[in-house]
This record gives sequence, C-alpha cells and structure tokens, in this order.
Amino acid sequence: MLDHPSAPSLSPSVPMDALSEVLQDFRLSGVNYGRCELRHPWGITFSEQPLLRFHFVSKGPCWLHTKEHGWEELRDGDLVLLPQGIAHRLASAPDVPCTSIKTCQVKTFGGNVCEVLHEGTGETSTLFCGSMALGARAIHPLLNLMPTVIRGCDVAAKDPLVAPLLAAMTAEAGQPRMGGATILSRMADLLTARLIRCWVDCTSSSTTGWLAAIRDVHVGRALAAMHRDPGRSWTVESLAAVAGQSRSVFAERFSALVGEGAAHYLTRWRMQLGQEWLGQGGLTVAEVAIRLGYESEASFARAFKRTTGASPGAVRREISRQTDMEFGF
Repeated sequence: MLDHPSAPSLSPSVPMDALSEVLQDFRLSGVNYGRCELRHPWGITFSEQPLLRFHFVSKGPCWLHTKEHGWEELRDGDLVLLPQGIAHRLASAPDVPCTSIKTCQVKTFGGNVCEVLHEGTGETSTLFCGSMALGARAIHPLLNLMPTVIRGCDVAAKDPLVAPLLAAMTAEAGQPRMGGATILSRMADLLTARLIRCWVDCTSSSTTGWLAAIRDVHVGRALAAMHRDPGRSWTVESLAAVAGQSRSVFAERFSALVGEGAAHYLTRWRMQLGQEWLGQGGLTVAEVAIRLGYESEASFARAFKRTTGASPGAVRREISRQTDMEFGF
C-alpha cells in the first residue's frame, strides 16, 4: 500500500456479517444537551459544526429552516436529526428574525446538561436539543451517505420502538422534574442510534456504494478488516485472501462496488481516522502515525497532505480551534 505502513502481528478474523462488525463500534457521545422553554417570538441560528445535532419538539410552535429544504413546520412529538451538523435555524414562525443562542438565558445543571430560556409575550415552545459526537471508527462512511436531515416521524412506521420513545420523551419534557434532563439525554442517545440504524436498513436495496460493499459476502469481509485494523500493512493480495477471492476478482469487484480501489479507500479511511485523533488533542502526530501503521511521522505526513491538502499539524490546530468554539444546541 502507499508509503509502506508497518505490519502489526495481529491476524484478521472477520465474521460473515461485516456490517454488524463495523457498526458494533458505533458510539454516541453526548457533548451537550439543553431543555428549552422559548416564548414566542423567538428564533435561533445554529452554525455549522463537526458534530451531529438533534432537536426534539415536545410542544410547538416550531419551524426548521435549512438551505436545502427551506422552512418546514415541526409538530409536537417531532424529532429531527442533522447527522452532518449543517447550519440551520429554528423559530416560532418563519417570519421571526433569528439570533444567536447567546441571547437566551442559559442555566447549567452540571455536566453537559443545561436549561435554555427565552422571554416573550406569546405561546411557549418546549424543546430538547443536543449535540453528539459519533465514534469515528464506525460512522464516517455512513455520515457521508446520510441525508442532511432525518425526521423521526418519517421512520416511526419502520421501527416499532421509535413512536413509544418519542411519546416517552414528550411526557418527560412536558413535566420538568429532578433528573429529567439527564433522562431525556439517555432517551435521545437511544433514539438517535435507532434512527440511524433504521436509515441503514431502509437503504439496503443499494446495488453500489459503501453499504452495498459492506453487505457483499466477499468485499464486506475486507472492508470490515480494514475498519477493525487500519494500521495493518494491508496489500491487495492480503485483502483478497480475507475476502476469499483471487487478487484480480477482488480488485475488480471492490472498485465496481465502492467506486475506487482498495488502496485508495484504505488511505482515505486512515486519514479520516487521523483527522479525528488529531482533533481530540490527546495524541501527537507521531503517535497517530504509529497507530495507523506508518513507519515514520514523515511518511504519514506526506500521505496526509496528499489526501487532505493540509499538513497534520495545521489540521490539528484548526480542529482544536473549532472544538473550543461554543456550539450551543
């Protein structure tokens, strides 16, 4: 493979269900949650962020605006998921000017849970909102495929537990009690995970792309192996062996399904992980290079800049700066 990563001694052992193998590392980590009591007229602008966002409407009025869909009304019991953290607005009516959440009163309960209040003269909207980080080892390929907005009510009929969870969140949010925000945050974690899984199940008919590839009995094994052990010194031959195919058949099948060769996919996956680890701030560039199997920091830096267009150090500084921003809810 490119830049000759070093070879750990771990040997691959991949189960038949490669999609489950990749998704078992899927983790949701709540960054912040807020229970919102907003009196009309109110409008809040949410900037783009590298985190998943969700908004649950216990009681409206509430409208959502995105660049792709314009203004959409959210009804009582609606939950919207924004997997890629796109910029958007929430308001009590489409004609209400939107401002930063900093104009609201924010009371911290401790940890990552708070209460958001906005004074007004009209009807009160009750919302529960939050931002979540997603475990990079499993979720990045899915994030690139998912729509910018997923509405819980659209998939409720496809998952029998979604509707009861939405009803439970409505009841919990409507009667604030001790520990209620923490209970809501746990419900939101579970509901978000189920919505993502439901979306995966509903797109199972794809014949090409990452989901089709991970479900392929041969290519899926190789993909799961790369995701589980990205630092291994993979070659097309060793990946073909995991897939149980000849080198030529595997290479052709992988490219046909994924749209790129296995070597290019592996390099991009390593760089995605590298960006995630660099942004967490706990690892040096050299430590990230070792985790990803590169023999030296210099060889990793060359591959990183060739793939991302920036040096590891520059990306680390930029991601750390963005992480320090006040994302709000």
